[in-house]
Amino acid sequence: MNLPALVERLFEQHGYLVLLLGLPLDFLALPIPPGNSTLAYTGYLSYRGEMSVWPSIVSAIAGAVIGVTITYWIGYKIGMPLIDRYGKYLFLKPATMEKLRRFYGKYGDKALLFLFFVPGLRQFVGYFIGIIRVPFRSVMMYAYSGAVFWVLVFWGIGYGFGNEWRVIFGIV
Repeated sequence: MNLPALVERLFEQHGYLVLLLGLPLDFLALPIPPGNSTLAYTGYLSYRGEMSVWPSIVSAIAGAVIGVTITYWIGYKIGMPLIDRYGKYLFLKPATMEKLRRFYGKYGDKALLFLFFVPGLRQFVGYFIGIIRVPFRSVMMYAYSGAVFWVLVFWGIGYGFGNEWRVIFGIV
C-alpha cells in the first residue's frame, strides 16, 4: 500500500487520534507514516473543511509534545546504561555522546527550536537530550517550542497551499 493511501485511510477511520497517538509513535522512531506528511495532510484536510482547524492543530501539538516528553524520559532514565552496555553495536560510543554534549554546549537550547526540521533527527532529539541530561525546564521551553513551530509549519503547508500541498511538500 502506498503512503498517501495509508494516511488517508487512517484519517478516515481515526481522525484526530491519528495526530494525538500517531505523532508520539513517530517520535519513538517506529516505522509509521512520517509526521511531516501527516501534518501537511492534516492542514489540507482542514483547508477542505474535513477537519476543524483548531482541534487539528491542538491534537497535533499535543501529540508532538507527548512524543518529545516520552522520548526525553526514556533517554533520561535508561539511555546511558543502554549506551554503556550496547552502544558499541549501534556506533554510539562514549566519545559520540561527548560530541553530542559539546554540540549542545555550543548551540544549546537554540538547536532544539530547529532540530525537528532535520530529516531523521526529530525521532532522536528527545532521546539524546534525555541521555545528556538537559534540564526538563529547558525541554519544556525550547523543545516544546520547536515542536509547536514544526507542527505549525507543516500543517500550514497543507492548509496554505490547499490542493497544491503535495507539490509544495515535495519541494520542501
